[in-house]
Amino acid sequence: MPTSNAPVATPKKLMTANEFWDFCQLPENENHSFELIRGEVVEVSRASKPHCIVCANITRLLGNYSFECGIGYVTSNDVGTILATIPVSVVGPDVAYFTDAKTLDEVHPKWGGETPILVVEVLSPNDRTRETEGRIRDYLESGVNLVWIVEYQERTVSVHRLSLDEKVLNTADLLTAEKVLPGFSCRVAEFFRMPGDKPLTGASH
Repeated sequence: MPTSNAPVATPKKLMTANEFWDFCQLPENENHSFELIRGEVVEVSRASKPHCIVCANITRLLGNYSFECGIGYVTSNDVGTILATIPVSVVGPDVAYFTDAKTLDEVHPKWGGETPILVVEVLSPNDRTRETEGRIRDYLESGVNLVWIVEYQERTVSVHRLSLDEKVLNTADLLTAEKVLPGFSCRVAEFFRMPGDKPLTGASH
């Protein structure tokens, strides 16, 4: 979930989701990434290579599950996700699991207003605790069932559900998606594996 405090030249008025889409498509914004936080545009920075490796691992594990059970689909690359906040927010979770479509033709051509059932954010060293806590709250209050916050430097995953206490898991722990993704499980260490690492006992499902 990399962020940047660099100033962005944007209109003063609060944007809608559609206006934000048009703003992001402008030629001068081609090489920039943005989020819309309660109507205001914020530029976000590019992720580090370790961050992207962890995101790819998580996407692969969840994607394998989706194909095995035939339910839902997984997005990565900070797909625009509209949160039910007023003014509107359009954020880019590192990984998200949706269940609103079965084929590519059914997927909204832009961002759509569908709420993912699971969101995964991989923290970067410059992420602030207060901002992360706010993001988790926004996800859960917008209808996301389950949020995983992954810290690749600490090798931990914290699990968040609405009205439930945070649960922190380490590499040896078994991570499940509870009732959100029935039957899914993997060792937390799977998120941080490289091909050169030793195989883990207890395969993911």
